[in-house]
Order: sequence, then C-alpha cells, then structure tokens
Amino acid sequence: METIPKTMRALVQLEDGYSGKSEGPVISDAALYLAEAEIPVPTPEKGQVLIKLRIASVNPSDLHFIKGEYGQPRRKGAPVGFEGCGDVVAAGKGAERLIGKRVAFAVSLGGSGAWAEYALTDAVACIPLRSDVSDVNGSAQIVNPLTAMAMVDIAAKDGDAFVISAATSQLGKLIISLAKDMNLKVIALVRRADAVTPLKAMGATEVLVTTASGFSDQFSVASRALKPRVFLDAVSDQICETVFTLMPNNARWVSYGKLGTEAPRLTQMGQLIFMGKRIEGFWLTNWMRSTPPADQARVAGEVQARFADGRWNTDVSASLRLKEVIEGLADATKLTDGKVVIIP
Repeated sequence: METIPKTMRALVQLEDGYSGKSEGPVISDAALYLAEAEIPVPTPEKGQVLIKLRIASVNPSDLHFIKGEYGQPRRKGAPVGFEGCGDVVAAGKGAERLIGKRVAFAVSLGGSGAWAEYALTDAVACIPLRSDVSDVNGSAQIVNPLTAMAMVDIAAKDGDAFVISAATSQLGKLIISLAKDMNLKVIALVRRADAVTPLKAMGATEVLVTTASGFSDQFSVASRALKPRVFLDAVSDQICETVFTLMPNNARWVSYGKLGTEAPRLTQMGQLIFMGKRIEGFWLTNWMRSTPPADQARVAGEVQARFADGRWNTDVSASLRLKEVIEGLADATKLTDGKVVIIP
C-alpha cells in the first residue's frame, strides 16, 4: 500500500465566484488567476476516491473556469483542473473496488482539481483504463471524447450532414473522424487556410476558411448542396450566426463553447418562427446526468476502443510540469492544433 503524504503541490484559484466577464478562454497571464501552493491532501468520503495524478489535460472549459466565466463558481484556494489520468490510492466507503486501478476521471462538484499531485472525485466520475490506452489518451478520455460521441449522435438523428466550427481543435478532429466512420458529411469551419488539406484527409467533406473573402457565398453553396441540419459550434460569434442563417429549414444551432470573444447579434429572428430553426446549448454534465449508466458504459467502452486501436489519438501541442504552468500556460494555450497537458 502506497504511503500517502499529508500535503501536496497544487495550482489553486486566487478568486471566488464569477468575474462577470465573457472574454473567452484566452489567458494572458496565469498568475492573474492561479497560484502554486502546498495544501493538505484531501481525504475521500463515502463514494469518493483519491487519485495520484499521472497527467492532467487542459480544456477550454478549464480556462473559462479559472477566469470566472464558467457555469460553476470558483472557490478561492481550491485546486483547479477538470480532467486527468491517474492511479486510485485511497477510497471512501463503497468505492474501494477502484483502489489500485489506473483511471480516467472528471472532477465532480465538491472534488479537488486535477492540476495537482492528487485529485479527489466521485467514483462514478472514473473510468478504469485498458492497458493499451496510454496515459496521455487517458488524460483526455472524458470531456472531449464523450462530447464528440454525444454530439455526433445528436447530428446523426437530423440527417447525414452537419457543420462544425473550431474544426482544428482536438474535439473537432475527434468529431470529424467519428463522422467519417458513420458515413456522415461534415462541413468543417476553420480560421487558417493551412488547415484545409489535413482536415480533408481526415474525412471532412468540405473545409471552409471563415476569414477568407467570399466565405459566406462558399458556405451558402455547400449548405444548399449538403443540407446540414445541425451546427455544432464551439465559437459562438457573429460569423457563426451568419452560418446559422444560411442553413436550411429546421436547422439547429448547438452551442457547446464560447471561443469567440464577441457576443453574436441575431439578425434573422423570423427564421426561428417561419423556418423552424432553434438555438440550444450542450453541456456534457447534463448529458451524463440524463444518460442511463448502461448507455454511458457503452459509450465509454467505444471511446477506449477507438483510442486503443488508433482510430483516435490525443495530439499534444505542449507539455508542462506543474511548476511550469504559471509561467508557461499563456504561451502553451496559443498553440491551437493540439492539447496542453500537465505532468505533476
């Protein structure tokens, strides 16, 4: 049995609650929001587990959260980080079965974050990992992959084509790969011309550059040809509103992130009335709350299988040690073609 220390290093919040701002997941200086601290190692209560970290991942939701822009309030002095991979070293009553297992996990409400040497979460928020799934893939096993599976399922129920923004993101790549396997057509939206060829090779039917001259006309042509009914959107800016207005009757704008810093203005309200269009949000937490455990287990099994056999992979753009995060996070998160990971 591993000896668990009394204290640990962790990155903790400097502020409580919400900031009242909506600047997007851009960090100019992590020291404005986080500090490195030596704090007590948390003790698991009933249904909880203590996890010794191997790798934690950095998601846009983490950046929103530490800036006070997420749907949950910050807790001053509490460790941050929503997701990671590690070994269960202690457990509360009812969760002892996980002791000794390597798991992917998401930090539950009331837990202790993953940007630390140890994390605390509910046992139900853990997925035991297959031996052929790497630590890096294990650290990004929940937030992006489960979101990809759930949202592609939403899109598939509304036809054989859909639109996705931020297509070069890790989540965007997972969605495009999954859609290809399901014979679905994807109109991928990107900001850089050099992303077009790689995403087409990955399986996207159309890749359109939102900053290019004539983008609206190009999208209009693609929309008329493919008739996408669902827009999976992580940007939520004015260009995305334009895209939505150019989609056919009964289109759904599903917002699951806010990478854009501007607030979109609705210019075609009549489309909601006369064309049956609608705008909605997707939050993985709600999906997990409403999806039966058996279905969640099936999806989690499919996710692991995809990482194990190479159909999916986590592209790492930067790797930071815990002690390097305060200084290095801002620059690391500017690299948009992969995921930033943190190693204790």
